Amino acid sequence: MTFAIQPPQFEERCPVQQAHEALAHTSSVDERGAIFTRKEVVECMLDWAGYTSDKNLKSIRILEPSCGHGEFLLAAIERLLQSCGKNAKAKELSGCIRAVELHKPSFDRVTLAAKELLGRFGFSAKDQQELCASWLVHGDFLLTNLPGSFDVVIGNPPYVRQELIHSPLLSVYRRRFTTLYDRADLYVLFIERSLELLSDKGQLCFICADRWMKNKYGQLLRQYVSQGFGLKAYMDMTHIAAFHSEVAAYPAITVIERGYAGPTFVAHAKNVESLPMLTFDATKADTPEIRLAHSVVQGSEPWLFDSSDLLSLVRDLERRLPTLEEAGCKVGIGVATGADKAFIGLLEELDVEPSRKLPLAMTKDIDTGHVKWRGFGIVNPFEEDGSLASFEKYPKFAAYLKKRYLQISKRHVAQRDKVRWYRTIDRITPSLTYKPKLLIPDIRGETLVAYETGHLYPHHNLYYVVSDTWDLEALQAILLSDVARLFIATYSTKMRGGFLRFQAQYLRRIRVPTYESISQNDRKALISAARSLDKDKANRAAFKVYGINEDEAVLLLEHFTKS
Repeated sequence: MTFAIQPPQFEERCPVQQAHEALAHTSSVDERGAIFTRKEVVECMLDWAGYTSDKNLKSIRILEPSCGHGEFLLAAIERLLQSCGKNAKAKELSGCIRAVELHKPSFDRVTLAAKELLGRFGFSAKDQQELCASWLVHGDFLLTNLPGSFDVVIGNPPYVRQELIHSPLLSVYRRRFTTLYDRADLYVLFIERSLELLSDKGQLCFICADRWMKNKYGQLLRQYVSQGFGLKAYMDMTHIAAFHSEVAAYPAITVIERGYAGPTFVAHAKNVESLPMLTFDATKADTPEIRLAHSVVQGSEPWLFDSSDLLSLVRDLERRLPTLEEAGCKVGIGVATGADKAFIGLLEELDVEPSRKLPLAMTKDIDTGHVKWRGFGIVNPFEEDGSLASFEKYPKFAAYLKKRYLQISKRHVAQRDKVRWYRTIDRITPSLTYKPKLLIPDIRGETLVAYETGHLYPHHNLYYVVSDTWDLEALQAILLSDVARLFIATYSTKMRGGFLRFQAQYLRRIRVPTYESISQNDRKALISAARSLDKDKANRAAFKVYGINEDEAVLLLEHFTKS
């Protein structure tokens, strides 16, 4: 039978149904977060989940939560039928598989494909109809009732940002799930719901973005996994084109098992051709591609899979030294406006009162590592105390913004507060402009840290560090060094092309000595390295103040030379 979408009886029931209808019938690929998985990856994941045709698959209950065009579902059906041989009876198979899909055209397409596959195995039209009605569920996996538990949950959950989810539906999700935190993508909820449905010793095998394993929005999900589940296996897919379309973040395969308490089987896939060789066999876990990792899941802490020697170095520095902010520094991010074309322009051409604009530092201003300001500025709607500037007090400011009302008022922040429609997304604190600061771009392959002497306000995608205790040029050398990069590489998610995220949450993980503990000669060496932007000098000076020995230094340098 086909399940109708019947969410719980919330007060937003009609808006929720409307949201479901839009997703089911008129949504785009981006709105649904539909990314389709290559066949080689599907086969590897089914192997890792233990769903192989040499087993009695009639005794294993498998679920695909978002079946799309059926990559996992059809492969699972084929393995089930191969396992049963020629004597398979439709009635015996009706409870073996469940697959859920909300998008109606995709649901209809995969139903037809499943019937065709059953036909090739000799099932009658009646059996095809009955099995597909039993196996396939049209609905929202996050809200649809699925009786019983499952031995295997497998698939590729949808990649949908919160801002693309209809507000009434998002409100229902927030009340239903415990792991929707910060800016978590929809796949986080798919993981939580899938874990709920696992049987004793049941396994969840998903391929999805690896961001939740390390970043802020994955904290509650990592905590959830630590309470009653274990990470049985992990495959790094950095070098694999795992999908039929490009994705910005690196995916990873995880196998999470209810009640598992052993080590994590860690594999690094070099290419698609290597997938069949990365068999889930702990006895072979002693090669560069395959190894065992212990204690990966630790409450809400990030999951770390780096080499044990480097991880030991990180842990040693974490035991000995304070964090960047504990050592007297503050980490922040520049201003996001939501409408840069309205708020930003050449400073001299912004027709507002002088006190209502600030010179702006942007990523292109620091591309060389030195600040070379190109003359841009930002219209500042905030007074120093955080209040919005008055239109009556600043008539030119008022005229400038009102002229751009249509562009500015369309932003989410303006829709949410129509009285304060002209505020920027982030508050601007003008006094920050005049503080010396270090500026660090968000996404980079190599570390870039620029020293800004106190004349510019940072734009969004630039993180800044200010300090009343550290000499910022000395700190610049520390942050340019491979020691600081080790912390970023350990905790940051990687982007396409091997780029790292230098976000505040990762910068705050960096450990540094206190400035007063550093000798005058070492301070001079750090400052000299920063002024010349000499990476080798920065490393030598940093290694000394961190107390890193020669073997550790070689290990660190070799690691980043290879990567």
